[in-house]
Amino acid sequence: MSAAGETEERNYLQVSEGGGGVVATTEDGGAGGEVAPGAEGAQPAQEENASQKFFDVIKSLVSRVVIFWCIMQFFKKPTPQAQPGEEGGKGVMRAPALNLFEEGTDFDLYVYISEQDDFNEFDMSENLFWKLENMQFGKWDQGPNGDSIFEKSMQVPLSESVQNNGSIYFHSFVVKAGKSPNPNDGKLFSKKYTVYKKQRLNKFKKKLYKTTANLLTGETQQSVEDQLKAQTIQSEIVSHWHPNLTINLVYDYTPWVPGQIPPPLDEFVEFTPSLAQYKPILWLNDYWNLHRDYLPINNTTPLLNLTLTFQPISMFKWQMYSAQTMKNKFNLLAGMMGEEEDDGDQDSVKEAFLETNLYLLILTFVISIVHSVFEFLAFKNDIQFWNNRKTTEGLSVRSVFFNVFQNVIIVLYVLDQDTNTMVRISCCIGLVIECWKITKITDVSLDFENPVLGIIPRLKVAERAEYENSGTGNFDRMAFKYLGILCFPLAFGYCIYSVMYNEHKGWYSFILNSCYGFLLTFGFIMMTPQENIVKIRYLILFRVVICKGIERLKNVNFVDKLGYEL
Repeated sequence: MSAAGETEERNYLQVSEGGGGVVATTEDGGAGGEVAPGAEGAQPAQEENASQKFFDVIKSLVSRVVIFWCIMQFFKKPTPQAQPGEEGGKGVMRAPALNLFEEGTDFDLYVYISEQDDFNEFDMSENLFWKLENMQFGKWDQGPNGDSIFEKSMQVPLSESVQNNGSIYFHSFVVKAGKSPNPNDGKLFSKKYTVYKKQRLNKFKKKLYKTTANLLTGETQQSVEDQLKAQTIQSEIVSHWHPNLTINLVYDYTPWVPGQIPPPLDEFVEFTPSLAQYKPILWLNDYWNLHRDYLPINNTTPLLNLTLTFQPISMFKWQMYSAQTMKNKFNLLAGMMGEEEDDGDQDSVKEAFLETNLYLLILTFVISIVHSVFEFLAFKNDIQFWNNRKTTEGLSVRSVFFNVFQNVIIVLYVLDQDTNTMVRISCCIGLVIECWKITKITDVSLDFENPVLGIIPRLKVAERAEYENSGTGNFDRMAFKYLGILCFPLAFGYCIYSVMYNEHKGWYSFILNSCYGFLLTFGFIMMTPQENIVKIRYLILFRVVICKGIERLKNVNFVDKLGYEL
């Protein structure tokens, strides 16, 4: 291609890229094809860049290996110490333990409900809620429906203590057929063949009270009692009840080696004193109990319905459920640090598992992981881009300022709402980063000669000269002009909708909620300047490609004519 074509391509493709706002710029250039002064040193520079890239790749690989090794060392199970008194001080490998209940072993199930945490009221018949006899361990075709599922429904009377935030417990026993769970029954009781689990039936949940109302009419959907409590307290611990609970018995014969069971499974496998056998795993499953289905317990609930379901499960399913215990431990630790997980978020996850197609769920999971990876890479590249940026050519300054405004609204919103500390910290970090970007695209200085209130230095922010000279400012103003024509009517309409139909704590909360809701609903419009500039960029690229194609066609036609003449 001719030198003029190369110069034209270079002029049209002078496009700057970067995070935040992006604006394409063009320059008028001559048709001459002069060689750049630095062309002679291009080869050494390329070799230096190649060496730098190779070093960066090696450094990245080494850092990943180190991080992976640290993670593996964190989760690696420590080597068991040698037991004292053993010959030569060397530990002896224990033989794998087998399930105490072999396949076909007959067993009985006893379920007691009592206010005692340490249960011993076996002689009180009213505490016996359910007795299921003559079941066979490992059989999956028992019961009325041939699926080994049994149900029992009754009403549980509550004492005055339980109605006033007291506790009531669920005690379940699995014993070998013919045995008794009562230690006072002499030879009928066998501790070895008794599997015991307990759980508190009621759950204490925090109920929040808010003084929200419609700012125009003063009406609210909250009850009068909640409105009165909201004036004195912000939250209250209330006992709740769920009418369903599932008892799972794990049908499995895995030979577990004592001391070598991976967590969190090691917390649920109970070995016999000889360590030669382990008891069947009994699991009280309330995972699928949605928080929205819990009912408050008070003096108006003397009787509550309870449906118990006995259902055997496989080892794989039980492992999925037991893994939640580790998650609950992290939640407990977060609760001690002032963090609380939203019950609605947990219900959303459970509903997704219950109602979503399996393939769609897997696809969503994969997309979420990929999105998280891309989000991290985008954040890293964004910081690198702005840190190395030396000119404002091709950047939308107004988009950066709008991002600062957007982050200010988000920070004020999360501070006004009942959000946890981690969310607040992350939002504040995002605001600091956006403010730092301003120093990279404008000239920021302190004016000590004209202080505010005579004490505080005045902050001066001025646009850089290359911003206007490159034509970037014209594109930026044009984009935000049409953006404002579109956004302001939408923002005004959203404010009218919010004040008419939503409840707010006050006018300050209304302004924050309206701004935040508008940014969530119509925030995608802020991509308009970038999208328009990208289109302009591709139009420029398209024009260059057409020019290159025409030049090539001319050369081809000339060769064809020359060949035809020859």
